[in-house]
Amino acid sequence: MTNTEREEVLSKARAAKAVAPVFAQLTTPRKNEILRRAAENLVAHTDDILEANKKDIESGKEAGMSDSLIDRLSLDADRIEGIADGLRQVAGLQDPVGEVLQGRNMDNGIQMKQVRVPLGVMGMVYEARPNVTVDAFGLALKSGNVPLLRGSKSARNSNLKLVGILQDTLDEFELSRDGVQLLPCESHDSVQDLITARGLVDVVIPRGGAKLINAVVTGATVPAIETGTGNCHFYVDASADLDKAIDMVINGKTRRTSVCNSTEAVLLDSALSDDDKLRVIKALQDADVTIHGVVSELEALGATDVVEATDEEWHEEFLSMDICAKVVDGVDGAIAHIAEYSTGHTEAIAAQDADVLQKFGNEVDAAAVMLNASTAFTDGEVYGMGAEIGISTQKLHARGPMALPELTSSKWVLQGTGHTRP
Repeated sequence: MTNTEREEVLSKARAAKAVAPVFAQLTTPRKNEILRRAAENLVAHTDDILEANKKDIESGKEAGMSDSLIDRLSLDADRIEGIADGLRQVAGLQDPVGEVLQGRNMDNGIQMKQVRVPLGVMGMVYEARPNVTVDAFGLALKSGNVPLLRGSKSARNSNLKLVGILQDTLDEFELSRDGVQLLPCESHDSVQDLITARGLVDVVIPRGGAKLINAVVTGATVPAIETGTGNCHFYVDASADLDKAIDMVINGKTRRTSVCNSTEAVLLDSALSDDDKLRVIKALQDADVTIHGVVSELEALGATDVVEATDEEWHEEFLSMDICAKVVDGVDGAIAHIAEYSTGHTEAIAAQDADVLQKFGNEVDAAAVMLNASTAFTDGEVYGMGAEIGISTQKLHARGPMALPELTSSKWVLQGTGHTRP
Protein backbone atom coordinates (compact mmCIF):
# COMPACT_ATOMS: atom_id res chain seq x y z
CA MET A 1 0.00 0.00 0.00
CA THR A 2 1.33 3.42 -0.90
CA ASN A 3 1.86 6.13 1.67
CA THR A 4 -0.92 8.09 -0.05
CA GLU A 5 -3.39 5.24 0.45
CA ARG A 6 -2.31 4.73 4.05
CA GLU A 7 -2.78 8.41 4.75
CA GLU A 8 -6.25 8.21 3.21
CA VAL A 9 -7.26 5.54 5.73
CA LEU A 10 -5.84 7.51 8.67
CA SER A 11 -7.22 10.81 7.39
CA LYS A 12 -10.71 9.36 7.12
CA ALA A 13 -10.35 7.81 10.57
CA ARG A 14 -9.37 11.20 12.02
CA ALA A 15 -12.35 12.82 10.29
CA ALA A 16 -14.68 10.17 11.70
CA LYS A 17 -13.27 10.67 15.18
CA ALA A 18 -13.84 14.42 14.87
CA VAL A 19 -17.52 14.12 13.96
CA ALA A 20 -18.33 11.20 16.27
CA PRO A 21 -19.42 13.47 19.17
CA VAL A 22 -21.98 15.16 16.90
CA PHE A 23 -23.53 11.89 15.79
CA ALA A 24 -23.49 10.56 19.36
CA GLN A 25 -25.76 13.43 20.42
CA LEU A 26 -28.35 13.21 17.62
CA THR A 27 -31.89 12.91 18.92
CA THR A 28 -33.95 9.84 18.21
CA PRO A 29 -36.48 11.68 15.98
CA ARG A 30 -33.67 13.20 13.92
CA LYS A 31 -31.93 9.84 13.47
CA ASN A 32 -35.19 8.22 12.41
CA GLU A 33 -35.88 10.99 9.91
CA ILE A 34 -32.42 10.54 8.37
CA LEU A 35 -32.88 6.78 8.11
CA ARG A 36 -36.26 7.10 6.39
CA ARG A 37 -34.94 9.70 3.97
CA ALA A 38 -31.94 7.50 3.18
CA ALA A 39 -34.34 4.65 2.37
CA GLU A 40 -36.29 6.90 0.00
CA ASN A 41 -33.11 8.09 -1.69
CA LEU A 42 -31.82 4.56 -2.22
CA VAL A 43 -35.04 3.46 -3.91
CA ALA A 44 -35.11 6.65 -5.99
CA HIS A 45 -31.62 5.84 -7.29
CA THR A 46 -32.32 2.16 -8.00
CA ASP A 47 -31.27 2.42 -11.66
CA ASP A 48 -27.98 4.11 -10.76
CA ILE A 49 -27.22 1.46 -8.12
CA LEU A 50 -28.01 -1.39 -10.51
CA GLU A 51 -25.78 0.13 -13.19
CA ALA A 52 -22.88 0.25 -10.73
CA ASN A 53 -23.65 -3.26 -9.49
CA LYS A 54 -23.69 -4.60 -13.05
CA LYS A 55 -20.06 -3.51 -13.47
CA ASP A 56 -19.10 -5.39 -10.31
CA ILE A 57 -20.92 -8.54 -11.41
CA GLU A 58 -19.29 -8.47 -14.84
CA SER A 59 -15.84 -8.01 -13.26
CA GLY A 60 -16.55 -10.82 -10.81
CA LYS A 61 -17.55 -13.26 -13.53
CA GLU A 62 -14.47 -12.36 -15.56
CA ALA A 63 -12.33 -13.04 -12.48
CA GLY A 64 -13.93 -16.48 -12.02
CA MET A 65 -15.88 -15.60 -8.87
CA SER A 66 -17.94 -18.49 -7.51
CA ASP A 67 -21.72 -18.58 -7.95
CA SER A 68 -22.23 -18.15 -4.20
CA LEU A 69 -20.13 -14.98 -4.15
CA ILE A 70 -21.88 -13.66 -7.26
CA ASP A 71 -25.17 -14.21 -5.41
CA ARG A 72 -23.89 -12.25 -2.41
CA LEU A 73 -22.73 -9.47 -4.69
CA SER A 74 -25.82 -9.21 -6.88
CA LEU A 75 -28.51 -6.57 -6.44
CA ASP A 76 -31.87 -6.17 -8.13
CA ALA A 77 -34.81 -3.85 -7.55
CA ASP A 78 -36.35 -6.17 -4.95
CA ARG A 79 -33.08 -6.44 -3.02
CA ILE A 80 -32.64 -2.67 -3.05
CA GLU A 81 -36.19 -2.28 -1.75
CA GLY A 82 -35.31 -4.84 0.93
CA ILE A 83 -32.20 -2.88 1.90
CA ALA A 84 -34.30 0.27 2.16
CA ASP A 85 -36.86 -1.60 4.26
CA GLY A 86 -34.03 -2.55 6.60
CA LEU A 87 -33.37 1.15 7.23
CA ARG A 88 -37.08 1.77 7.83
CA GLN A 89 -37.16 -1.10 10.31
CA VAL A 90 -34.16 0.31 12.17
CA ALA A 91 -35.95 3.67 12.30
CA GLY A 92 -38.86 1.93 14.00
CA LEU A 93 -36.72 0.26 16.66
CA GLN A 94 -36.11 1.56 20.14
CA ASP A 95 -33.06 3.81 20.38
CA PRO A 96 -30.58 2.19 22.78
CA VAL A 97 -28.59 5.36 23.43
CA GLY A 98 -29.36 6.82 26.85
CA GLU A 99 -31.13 3.70 28.11
CA VAL A 100 -30.59 3.28 31.86
CA LEU A 101 -29.44 -0.29 32.41
CA GLN A 102 -29.48 -0.07 36.18
CA GLY A 103 -29.41 2.51 38.92
CA ARG A 104 -29.84 3.08 42.62
CA ASN A 105 -29.25 5.52 45.42
CA MET A 106 -26.10 4.70 47.36
CA ASP A 107 -26.20 4.69 51.14
CA ASN A 108 -24.35 8.03 51.18
CA GLY A 109 -27.00 9.67 49.00
CA ILE A 110 -25.15 9.64 45.67
CA GLN A 111 -27.41 8.72 42.75
CA MET A 112 -25.80 6.10 40.53
CA LYS A 113 -26.87 4.81 37.12
CA GLN A 114 -25.40 2.85 34.22
CA VAL A 115 -26.31 4.30 30.82
CA ARG A 116 -25.91 3.00 27.25
CA VAL A 117 -23.58 5.11 25.09
CA PRO A 118 -22.27 4.76 21.52
CA LEU A 119 -19.06 2.85 20.86
CA GLY A 120 -17.75 5.73 18.71
CA VAL A 121 -15.91 5.09 15.43
CA MET A 122 -16.86 1.66 14.11
CA GLY A 123 -14.66 0.00 11.49
CA MET A 124 -16.38 -2.58 9.27
CA VAL A 125 -14.38 -5.02 7.13
CA TYR A 126 -16.56 -7.14 4.86
CA GLU A 127 -16.67 -9.07 1.60
CA ALA A 128 -18.81 -8.95 -1.52
CA ARG A 129 -22.16 -7.95 0.00
CA PRO A 130 -23.09 -4.34 -0.84
CA ASN A 131 -26.15 -4.59 1.43
CA VAL A 132 -23.75 -4.58 4.41
CA THR A 133 -22.73 -1.05 3.40
CA VAL A 134 -26.24 0.21 4.05
CA ASP A 135 -26.93 -2.05 7.03
CA ALA A 136 -23.78 -0.80 8.75
CA PHE A 137 -24.72 2.83 8.12
CA GLY A 138 -28.25 2.36 9.46
CA LEU A 139 -27.30 0.50 12.62
CA ALA A 140 -24.34 2.79 13.27
CA LEU A 141 -26.42 5.94 12.90
CA LYS A 142 -29.25 4.71 15.13
CA SER A 143 -26.78 3.63 17.83
CA GLY A 144 -24.92 6.96 17.63
CA ASN A 145 -21.79 5.57 15.96
CA VAL A 146 -19.80 6.64 12.90
CA PRO A 147 -18.92 3.83 10.44
CA LEU A 148 -15.68 3.45 8.48
CA LEU A 149 -16.46 0.95 5.74
CA ARG A 150 -13.83 -1.24 4.15
CA GLY A 151 -15.74 -3.28 1.60
CA SER A 152 -14.19 -5.65 -0.88
CA LYS A 153 -12.75 -4.69 -4.25
CA SER A 154 -15.35 -6.95 -5.87
CA ALA A 155 -18.16 -4.58 -4.75
CA ARG A 156 -16.23 -1.36 -5.30
CA ASN A 157 -18.61 0.31 -7.78
CA SER A 158 -21.73 -0.68 -5.83
CA ASN A 159 -20.30 0.55 -2.54
CA LEU A 160 -19.15 3.86 -4.02
CA LYS A 161 -22.64 4.54 -5.35
CA LEU A 162 -24.37 3.50 -2.11
CA VAL A 163 -22.07 5.55 0.14
CA GLY A 164 -22.46 8.56 -2.15
CA ILE A 165 -26.25 8.38 -1.75
CA LEU A 166 -25.93 8.03 2.04
CA GLN A 167 -23.53 11.00 2.20
CA ASP A 168 -25.91 13.07 0.08
CA THR A 169 -28.63 12.22 2.61
CA LEU A 170 -26.46 13.52 5.45
CA ASP A 171 -25.96 16.71 3.42
CA GLU A 172 -29.72 17.19 3.34
CA PHE A 173 -29.69 17.32 7.13
CA GLU A 174 -26.64 19.62 7.30
CA LEU A 175 -24.51 16.86 8.78
CA SER A 176 -20.94 16.06 7.82
CA ARG A 177 -20.41 13.60 4.99
CA ASP A 178 -17.71 12.13 7.23
CA GLY A 179 -20.56 10.46 9.12
CA VAL A 180 -20.12 7.52 6.74
CA GLN A 181 -16.98 6.89 4.70
CA LEU A 182 -15.69 4.22 2.34
CA LEU A 183 -12.04 3.24 2.68
CA PRO A 184 -9.72 2.24 -0.20
CA CYS A 185 -9.91 -1.41 -1.20
CA GLU A 186 -7.15 -1.84 -3.77
CA SER A 187 -4.79 -3.47 -1.25
CA HIS A 188 -5.32 -5.71 1.77
CA ASP A 189 -2.92 -3.38 3.59
CA SER A 190 -5.78 -0.92 4.03
CA VAL A 191 -7.43 -3.46 6.33
CA GLN A 192 -4.32 -3.58 8.49
CA ASP A 193 -4.15 0.21 8.68
CA LEU A 194 -7.77 0.31 9.81
CA ILE A 195 -7.53 -2.40 12.44
CA THR A 196 -4.36 -0.93 13.98
CA ALA A 197 -5.59 2.68 14.16
CA ARG A 198 -5.73 2.76 17.95
CA GLY A 199 -6.95 6.06 19.29
CA LEU A 200 -8.91 6.78 16.12
CA VAL A 201 -11.04 3.65 15.72
CA ASP A 202 -12.94 2.38 18.76
CA VAL A 203 -14.00 -1.04 17.49
CA VAL A 204 -13.61 -3.13 14.35
CA ILE A 205 -16.07 -5.77 13.14
CA PRO A 206 -15.13 -8.27 10.41
CA ARG A 207 -17.86 -9.91 8.36
CA GLY A 208 -17.00 -12.48 5.74
CA GLY A 209 -15.18 -15.76 5.31
CA ALA A 210 -13.02 -17.52 7.86
CA LYS A 211 -9.79 -16.22 6.32
CA LEU A 212 -10.89 -12.60 6.55
CA ILE A 213 -12.25 -12.92 10.07
CA ASN A 214 -9.12 -14.66 11.34
CA ALA A 215 -6.87 -12.05 9.73
CA VAL A 216 -8.75 -9.21 11.42
CA VAL A 217 -9.10 -10.83 14.83
CA THR A 218 -5.45 -11.90 15.03
CA GLY A 219 -4.02 -8.73 13.49
CA ALA A 220 -6.09 -6.06 15.20
CA THR A 221 -4.79 -3.79 17.95
CA VAL A 222 -8.18 -2.07 17.95
CA PRO A 223 -10.82 -4.02 19.95
CA ALA A 224 -12.55 -6.49 17.61
CA ILE A 225 -15.96 -8.13 17.77
CA GLU A 226 -15.79 -11.44 15.93
CA THR A 227 -18.58 -12.41 13.58
CA GLY A 228 -18.07 -16.02 12.73
CA THR A 229 -18.50 -18.44 9.90
CA GLY A 230 -21.40 -20.85 10.02
CA ASN A 231 -20.66 -24.58 9.92
CA CYS A 232 -24.24 -25.26 10.99
CA HIS A 233 -25.45 -28.78 11.80
CA PHE A 234 -28.96 -30.27 11.83
CA TYR A 235 -29.47 -33.40 13.96
CA VAL A 236 -32.43 -35.67 13.17
CA ASP A 237 -33.35 -37.68 16.26
CA ALA A 238 -35.17 -41.04 16.14
CA SER A 239 -38.13 -39.37 17.85
CA ALA A 240 -38.48 -36.70 15.14
CA ASP A 241 -41.47 -36.19 12.87
CA LEU A 242 -39.49 -37.20 9.79
CA ASP A 243 -41.55 -35.27 7.24
CA LYS A 244 -41.08 -32.06 9.21
CA ALA A 245 -37.41 -32.86 9.82
CA ILE A 246 -36.81 -33.24 6.09
CA ASP A 247 -38.59 -29.96 5.38
CA MET A 248 -36.39 -28.17 7.94
CA VAL A 249 -33.17 -29.68 6.59
CA ILE A 250 -34.08 -28.81 2.99
CA ASN A 251 -35.04 -25.28 4.00
CA GLY A 252 -31.84 -24.72 5.94
CA LYS A 253 -29.70 -26.06 3.08
CA THR A 254 -31.40 -24.71 -0.05
CA ARG A 255 -33.20 -21.51 0.94
CA ARG A 256 -30.05 -19.51 0.28
CA THR A 257 -26.78 -21.41 0.20
CA SER A 258 -24.47 -18.38 0.31
CA VAL A 259 -25.45 -17.21 3.80
CA CYS A 260 -23.81 -18.10 7.10
CA ASN A 261 -26.95 -19.74 8.55
CA SER A 262 -27.13 -22.33 5.76
CA THR A 263 -27.18 -25.93 7.02
CA GLU A 264 -23.83 -27.53 6.15
CA ALA A 265 -24.15 -30.96 7.82
CA VAL A 266 -27.02 -33.32 8.63
CA LEU A 267 -26.54 -35.77 11.50
CA LEU A 268 -28.74 -38.87 11.50
CA ASP A 269 -29.58 -40.80 14.66
CA SER A 270 -28.36 -44.39 14.39
CA ALA A 271 -31.69 -45.44 15.95
CA LEU A 272 -33.55 -44.28 12.83
CA SER A 273 -34.35 -47.11 10.44
CA ASP A 274 -32.09 -47.37 7.41
CA ASP A 275 -35.10 -46.52 5.25
CA ASP A 276 -35.68 -43.30 7.20
CA LYS A 277 -32.02 -42.33 7.02
CA LEU A 278 -32.13 -42.95 3.29
CA ARG A 279 -35.29 -40.83 2.98
CA VAL A 280 -33.41 -37.82 4.37
CA ILE A 281 -30.47 -38.36 2.03
CA LYS A 282 -32.63 -38.91 -1.06
CA ALA A 283 -34.76 -35.84 -0.24
CA LEU A 284 -31.62 -33.73 -0.25
CA GLN A 285 -30.44 -35.30 -3.52
CA ASP A 286 -33.87 -34.73 -5.07
CA ALA A 287 -33.39 -31.05 -4.17
CA ASP A 288 -30.10 -31.13 -6.17
CA VAL A 289 -27.90 -31.19 -3.06
CA THR A 290 -24.67 -33.20 -3.33
CA ILE A 291 -24.06 -35.49 -0.35
CA HIS A 292 -20.56 -35.70 1.17
CA GLY A 293 -19.68 -38.25 3.85
CA VAL A 294 -18.07 -41.57 4.56
CA VAL A 295 -19.06 -43.34 1.33
CA SER A 296 -19.02 -46.87 2.77
CA GLU A 297 -21.25 -45.82 5.68
CA LEU A 298 -23.86 -44.13 3.50
CA GLU A 299 -23.79 -46.74 0.76
CA ALA A 300 -24.60 -49.34 3.43
CA LEU A 301 -27.91 -47.51 3.84
CA GLY A 302 -28.56 -47.76 0.09
CA ALA A 303 -27.37 -44.28 -0.80
CA THR A 304 -25.73 -43.68 -4.16
CA ASP A 305 -23.78 -40.80 -5.75
CA VAL A 306 -22.08 -39.93 -2.46
CA VAL A 307 -18.81 -37.95 -2.45
CA GLU A 308 -16.12 -38.92 0.07
CA ALA A 309 -15.85 -36.04 2.54
CA THR A 310 -12.43 -34.56 3.18
CA ASP A 311 -11.34 -33.64 6.69
CA GLU A 312 -11.60 -29.95 5.77
CA GLU A 313 -15.21 -30.34 4.65
CA TRP A 314 -16.31 -31.48 8.10
CA HIS A 315 -14.88 -28.24 9.52
CA GLU A 316 -15.83 -25.62 6.95
CA GLU A 317 -18.77 -23.93 5.22
CA PHE A 318 -19.71 -25.16 1.75
CA LEU A 319 -21.85 -22.09 0.88
CA SER A 320 -23.10 -24.16 -2.06
CA MET A 321 -25.52 -26.99 -2.85
CA ASP A 322 -23.39 -29.46 -0.89
CA ILE A 323 -23.86 -30.98 2.55
CA CYS A 324 -22.07 -33.45 4.80
CA ALA A 325 -24.08 -36.38 6.15
CA LYS A 326 -23.16 -38.67 9.04
CA VAL A 327 -24.78 -41.27 11.26
CA VAL A 328 -24.27 -40.56 14.97
CA ASP A 329 -25.04 -42.44 18.18
CA GLY A 330 -28.10 -40.56 19.38
CA VAL A 331 -28.20 -37.07 20.84
CA ASP A 332 -24.94 -37.66 22.75
CA GLY A 333 -23.20 -38.54 19.50
CA ALA A 334 -24.65 -35.46 17.83
CA ILE A 335 -23.52 -33.19 20.66
CA ALA A 336 -20.02 -34.69 20.57
CA HIS A 337 -19.75 -34.27 16.79
CA ILE A 338 -20.97 -30.67 17.00
CA ALA A 339 -18.51 -29.91 19.80
CA GLU A 340 -15.65 -31.06 17.56
CA TYR A 341 -16.64 -29.40 14.29
CA SER A 342 -18.98 -26.51 15.06
CA THR A 343 -18.01 -22.87 14.51
CA GLY A 344 -20.44 -21.90 17.27
CA HIS A 345 -22.95 -20.23 14.96
CA THR A 346 -26.23 -22.17 14.77
CA GLU A 347 -27.04 -25.78 15.63
CA ALA A 348 -30.45 -27.41 15.17
CA ILE A 349 -32.39 -30.52 16.13
CA ALA A 350 -35.59 -32.26 15.08
CA ALA A 351 -37.09 -34.34 17.91
CA GLN A 352 -40.35 -34.97 19.72
CA ASP A 353 -38.76 -36.37 22.87
CA ALA A 354 -38.78 -33.50 25.37
CA ASP A 355 -35.76 -34.84 27.27
CA VAL A 356 -33.73 -35.03 24.05
CA LEU A 357 -34.69 -31.46 23.14
CA GLN A 358 -33.75 -30.19 26.59
CA LYS A 359 -30.42 -32.01 26.56
CA PHE A 360 -29.53 -30.63 23.13
CA GLY A 361 -30.57 -27.11 24.10
CA ASN A 362 -28.62 -27.20 27.35
CA GLU A 363 -25.42 -28.84 26.17
CA VAL A 364 -24.79 -27.54 22.64
CA ASP A 365 -22.44 -24.55 22.76
CA ALA A 366 -23.48 -22.14 19.99
CA ALA A 367 -24.72 -18.59 19.55
CA ALA A 368 -28.11 -19.97 18.48
CA VAL A 369 -29.76 -23.34 19.08
CA MET A 370 -32.85 -24.24 17.07
CA LEU A 371 -35.26 -26.79 18.53
CA ASN A 372 -37.52 -28.07 15.74
CA ALA A 373 -36.74 -25.10 13.51
CA SER A 374 -34.53 -24.49 10.49
CA THR A 375 -31.07 -22.98 10.88
CA ALA A 376 -32.27 -20.23 8.51
CA PHE A 377 -33.96 -18.45 11.42
CA THR A 378 -30.68 -17.10 12.81
CA ASP A 379 -31.10 -13.63 11.45
CA GLY A 380 -31.34 -10.24 13.15
CA GLU A 381 -34.31 -9.19 11.05
CA VAL A 382 -36.18 -12.38 11.90
CA TYR A 383 -35.38 -11.76 15.58
CA GLY A 384 -37.09 -8.35 15.28
CA MET A 385 -33.80 -6.44 15.50
CA GLY A 386 -33.96 -4.95 12.01
CA ALA A 387 -30.88 -5.22 9.84
CA GLU A 388 -27.99 -6.86 11.67
CA ILE A 389 -24.28 -6.12 11.50
CA GLY A 390 -23.45 -9.83 11.65
CA ILE A 391 -23.74 -12.96 13.79
CA SER A 392 -21.25 -12.88 16.64
CA THR A 393 -19.83 -16.26 17.61
CA GLN A 394 -17.65 -14.93 20.41
CA LYS A 395 -18.65 -14.95 24.07
CA LEU A 396 -17.74 -11.43 25.19
CA HIS A 397 -20.07 -8.42 24.96
CA ALA A 398 -22.20 -9.70 22.09
CA ARG A 399 -23.28 -13.15 20.92
CA GLY A 400 -25.68 -14.04 18.12
CA PRO A 401 -27.27 -11.40 15.87
CA MET A 402 -25.64 -8.04 16.52
CA ALA A 403 -28.07 -5.16 16.28
CA LEU A 404 -28.50 -1.86 18.10
CA PRO A 405 -27.85 -2.75 21.76
CA GLU A 406 -24.74 -4.73 20.78
CA LEU A 407 -23.32 -1.61 19.10
CA THR A 408 -23.27 0.32 22.36
CA SER A 409 -21.15 0.38 25.46
CA SER A 410 -22.09 1.89 28.80
CA LYS A 411 -20.86 4.43 31.27
CA TRP A 412 -21.55 4.99 34.95
CA VAL A 413 -22.95 8.36 35.95
CA LEU A 414 -22.82 9.28 39.66
CA GLN A 415 -24.46 12.46 40.95
CA GLY A 416 -23.78 13.79 44.39
CA THR A 417 -24.18 17.05 46.27
CA GLY A 418 -20.56 17.80 46.99
CA HIS A 419 -19.70 14.36 48.35
CA THR A 420 -16.12 13.55 49.31
CA ARG A 421 -14.82 10.10 50.13
CA PRO A 422 -13.32 9.54 53.59
